[in-house]
Amino acid sequence: MEMCGCAIHLEDNVMTLLHLLCRSKWVNQAFTDAGLMKYRFSVSKLPRNGGDWPLVSDMVANNQRLLIFTSVESKEASEGIAYQWNYMVENQYGDGGMKAGSCPNRGESSSLDDKTKSLVLVNYFPSESNKGEACEDNSGDLINMLHTCYAAAGNRWANFVAVDYYNVLFINPLNCYFFLRSEGGGSFQAVDTLNGKLLCGCDDIHACVPGSTSGACTP
Repeated sequence: MEMCGCAIHLEDNVMTLLHLLCRSKWVNQAFTDAGLMKYRFSVSKLPRNGGDWPLVSDMVANNQRLLIFTSVESKEASEGIAYQWNYMVENQYGDGGMKAGSCPNRGESSSLDDKTKSLVLVNYFPSESNKGEACEDNSGDLINMLHTCYAAAGNRWANFVAVDYYNVLFINPLNCYFFLRSEGGGSFQAVDTLNGKLLCGCDDIHACVPGSTSGACTP
């Protein structure tokens, strides 16, 4: 079984970690050694059958703000790590998930419109990693795919979006700056769009009127 690793930066945030093929017991041991188990959100508290998740503010206040999901079903019972497909749906990754106007589910996931799973993960990256094309991939086409997957998921916006080279604007600023100005703001703009849609229904989180929960957007 393959080992895997990660870097965690919590502070006042909520961290969600998806892990794939890791050696048995490795994940819990790694978090125990790092002193992070006290932050873990217990699998017993996870919402079932499409139920609502707690507010971020409540998770931070209760100091349980580390969510860990696994793609190995047996780990939920044996290690207390949430089995990903019990709680979320996910579109196809790689080239199959980058076809304009199409947002199919990946094989392991339920159909995207399965509302007994309350989280939605959207992948938008090619099968072969290509830094030279990341600027274009993470621009207007990414935003368009979020809208396509919104419809495929039964009018639900993604909670997570996975891309290659999310920080490509900072890696290749001269190559990306003018392209992103005309074609979209990159992966960070995609996250701002999703947060805006989820929080208040606006196209950008910065347009949400403070304290508003629905449709109150600043110009």
